[in-house]
Amino acid sequence: MSTFGTTSPRNPNPNYSFEVAQPPSDSVSSLSFSPKANYLVATSWDNQVRCWEIMRSGNTVGSTPKASISHDQPAKMWPLLSGGQPMTVAMHDAPIKELAWIPEMNLWVTGSWDKTMKYWDTRQPNPAHTQALPDRCYALTVRYLLLVVGTAERSLVVFNLQNRQTEFKRITSPLKYQTRCVAAFPDQQGFLVGSIEGRVGVHHLNDSRQSKNFTFKCHRDGTEIYSVNSLNFHPVHHTFATAVCDGAFNFWDKDSKQRLKAMSRCSQPVPCSTFNNDGSIFAYSVCYDWSKGAENRNPATAKYYIFLHLPQESEVKGKPRVGTSGRK
Repeated sequence: MSTFGTTSPRNPNPNYSFEVAQPPSDSVSSLSFSPKANYLVATSWDNQVRCWEIMRSGNTVGSTPKASISHDQPAKMWPLLSGGQPMTVAMHDAPIKELAWIPEMNLWVTGSWDKTMKYWDTRQPNPAHTQALPDRCYALTVRYLLLVVGTAERSLVVFNLQNRQTEFKRITSPLKYQTRCVAAFPDQQGFLVGSIEGRVGVHHLNDSRQSKNFTFKCHRDGTEIYSVNSLNFHPVHHTFATAVCDGAFNFWDKDSKQRLKAMSRCSQPVPCSTFNNDGSIFAYSVCYDWSKGAENRNPATAKYYIFLHLPQESEVKGKPRVGTSGRK
């Protein structure tokens, strides 16, 4: 059964979230929920992929480990239900930084440090299409028909998946420092971009809405600046969460340009996060994110956690700014 946090100064769980049972033995690199059920999958630096069934009963959440498997390289598909062996579904000439499933096209898309993005049909050994990128892929997001890739040197490349072989638009990030994450708007009309400098940019694709674009500082502590590690839209309310190197995760409303809820800072960074399919559970990891290199990691004392937060409606439902007429 999941456990609650304490109130110690270096508390990994100051928000009293539910702890996932049997977490990884090294830093968590990604988290993803099934789009149809409460199964949570995590990848980690111990070369393991793990799956838990998440069970909610009222205001209580439990987690049961269901499967785990060693992973080497490159990208593989693991048939969990049948218990079959993983099969290779994608290959690049350099590390694969991002991958996403596009159910509307029955294709995988992968972005790599080899400066390419590839589409894969799992029934075929070769890519359905290889797209050259301006530089190494650092981030990727898909909301059919919109796909956005963030690369080194702050390029953001936009694709309309009805014509995936041609760039729809290429822009330079509105943020001055390296892109860390991107997230497509749920209505596919734009995207968020987060950087290593603790800022988020809100960018609309339609030229008539360029005046709605803005950037904001979201995780600063005096002169300390923290990388935005993850951006996740709520699947119902279309507000979004930021998860950051400072150990915090916050909820925001881009339309009213305000923070809905600032959560207490955990004792370690939050490298990754995700909502479940109906937005009733927010999963996040708390562990070292390697942002300060290997010299700042102590294997003897390192701890690794995955927590489950139950968002309250007041935390994730958009609302007008105080002092407005009630219209956004």
